Amino acid sequence: MAALTGLAKRLVTDGVLDEGLAADGLAEANKQQLSFAAYLVRNDILDARTVAQIAADEFGTPVFDIRAISPHSLPRKLVDASLIEKHQALPLMRRGNRLFVGMVDPTNLRALDEIKFNTGINTDAVLVEADKLTVAIEAYLNANDESLSEALGGLDDEALEGIDAGGVVEAEEEPSEADEAPIVRFINKILLDAIKTGASDIHFEPYEKAYRVRFRTDGILREVSKPPINLATRLAARLKVMSQMDISERRMPQDGRIKMKISKNRAVDFRVNSLPTLFGEKIVLRILDPSSAKMGIDALGYEDEQKQMYLEALEQPQGMILVTGPTGSGKTVSLYTGLNILNTEERNISTAEDPVEINLEGINQVQMHSKIGLTFAESLRSFLRQDPDIVMVGEIRDLETAEIAIKAAQTGHLVLSTLHTNSAPETLTRLLNMGVPAFNVATSVSLIIAQRLARRLCTKCRRPANDIPDEILTEEGFDDIGIPRDEFELYHPVGCDSCLKGYKGRVGVYEVVRITPEIASLIMEGGNSLQIAKAANAAGFNNLRKSALRKAAQGLTSLEEANRVTKD
Repeated sequence: MAALTGLAKRLVTDGVLDEGLAADGLAEANKQQLSFAAYLVRNDILDARTVAQIAADEFGTPVFDIRAISPHSLPRKLVDASLIEKHQALPLMRRGNRLFVGMVDPTNLRALDEIKFNTGINTDAVLVEADKLTVAIEAYLNANDESLSEALGGLDDEALEGIDAGGVVEAEEEPSEADEAPIVRFINKILLDAIKTGASDIHFEPYEKAYRVRFRTDGILREVSKPPINLATRLAARLKVMSQMDISERRMPQDGRIKMKISKNRAVDFRVNSLPTLFGEKIVLRILDPSSAKMGIDALGYEDEQKQMYLEALEQPQGMILVTGPTGSGKTVSLYTGLNILNTEERNISTAEDPVEINLEGINQVQMHSKIGLTFAESLRSFLRQDPDIVMVGEIRDLETAEIAIKAAQTGHLVLSTLHTNSAPETLTRLLNMGVPAFNVATSVSLIIAQRLARRLCTKCRRPANDIPDEILTEEGFDDIGIPRDEFELYHPVGCDSCLKGYKGRVGVYEVVRITPEIASLIMEGGNSLQIAKAANAAGFNNLRKSALRKAAQGLTSLEEANRVTKD
């Protein structure tokens, strides 16, 4: 037993191979200049999948399905064909100064060293199944894309069963994918369908006996596809390859990014996150469409007086504008819309974001990197030495960041930022609870925008809501919205071919509060959020509830949707 090491020792320990057979196999593999795993498969002693799974347990690395790689993405002319053939090692992808190589034996250091010496690139082994690797290497060395596509991507009919994302992808949108692997085509189709339907997020979710893909459209998740559960690891691997994640790491969450070119003049970014769950990796993609940041303030749904207050605050040379609301409420779009208005040749604008969601030309955007100490606070300090006019902080999370942002707002800079609170008055008390002195809050904050996104009624199929009694309208608060009963009509959602359950698109619901002298005095006196809310109401600033009801009265959304996104 002492002569056995690595995979051979593990096979004997697990009772898969007899000790004598394992020793003879090792000797014969050395004679044939094969890895022990390849020898076992070639001589039909064990099947490739069994060998790969045992090797994965022994070496602590997952088995990568080589068919998840697009044949067109394989790095060519990087490794000599003689080395590929000699060591049965296929270059799969290059990420910066790292080359990932598919191998049956990830402990073959000699092969890794020779490839590293030959290419000058740090080389990492990726464990793959022997039979699939052999076919793929033969196709790769023959330099035939068609055969390579077949070798990497061929799925049997059973594996393809259930793949259906709905809709048709136009030919011009995927001009080079006719011969790519089905997994590649499926994922590209899902991404394109999500963009077409206006989805904001895509969820790839593995469970014990099922797998599903869901789109978040207009704030609501809906299932669009149920691929076979046996494709879970291949779908995850493909998405991780596309987003430049570490495909060998399946135990820790990872972040990545995908850029998809839709046409000559349009590209869409996806922010990708992988999360290890009980039955595999769940992967969520956030769709970041740059066009959403350039819609213009008129398309966001502000009331006229709210829009005017925002524009006036943007025109101020100093002060702080805070946008608040839960995740997915449109805070980023509101901030980027303001930045686009301010983005002129005369102004120096810097942003600290985590992550940078949409690239804006003419604005200096900095991606946070906490592992190396690049935090919001550290970026802000640097910004103040960069002769800024306008500074945007992705989020105020702690006292240090808040203090530096307020200092910038008090020393001649316009600062835009976000906080995770439920309403404008709570934003002020949140800053106070962080430890920011009341005087600094009262003198630096100029405007607060709290917001939600409500689904917009489809104008083609909505029907009048004549069945709602007057008592219910009074109870809901329609008497206080400033629109007489006889001047508005409510509608119910219906549903048609042009919409999703009666809704199409979303509209913003806003609470915009300017810091008046009365509100500033309340802050200085230590007033709570209820007192501040009462003062804001007395000053004529509509809260989120009133704004939502006004949207319903204007026929933009339904009472049901207003109740869903706000509470009295």
